[in-house]
Amino acid sequence: MQIKREWLAGTVLFAGMTGAVLMPINARSAAQQNSAADEPVPAYHTQLPPGELPQTMDPAEFDNPVVKNSYALAAKVKKVLYQQPCYCHCDRGAGHGSLLDCFTSKHGSMCNICVGEALYSYEQTKKGKSPAQIREGIQKGEWKQIDAAKYQTYPAKP
Repeated sequence: MQIKREWLAGTVLFAGMTGAVLMPINARSAAQQNSAADEPVPAYHTQLPPGELPQTMDPAEFDNPVVKNSYALAAKVKKVLYQQPCYCHCDRGAGHGSLLDCFTSKHGSMCNICVGEALYSYEQTKKGKSPAQIREGIQKGEWKQIDAAKYQTYPAKP
């Protein structure tokens, strides 16, 4: 009887693990998106500070053209990035107060989330969207639709 129970428990556990591994990527992605939607929004600012914003790092510091472009374009929309959250959750681990902080250090160069959100923010700014509208798009995950291929040459012509 004991062996039957152990065998049954092992079979159920194996089936569950196999199902999780074989689950289509789309289904796993949707499950991850739902759990991300339940998370609190990372740190951001609703208004600009009274003084100057910090400078972003010089794009020349980096070799990757997509990273170079993200730093160059981040410098052009610093006021917008200051008002955006960063979903790599660097507010927790690095103490960042907004997406802009990712580009005042090398952090943004090592993070596809930061790069994607910055390029999205730049493109949406050029379309006339407000920082609040851009933030709403970032929260919905619209930044994931950015076509990084057009940033493979530096300087980019977005």
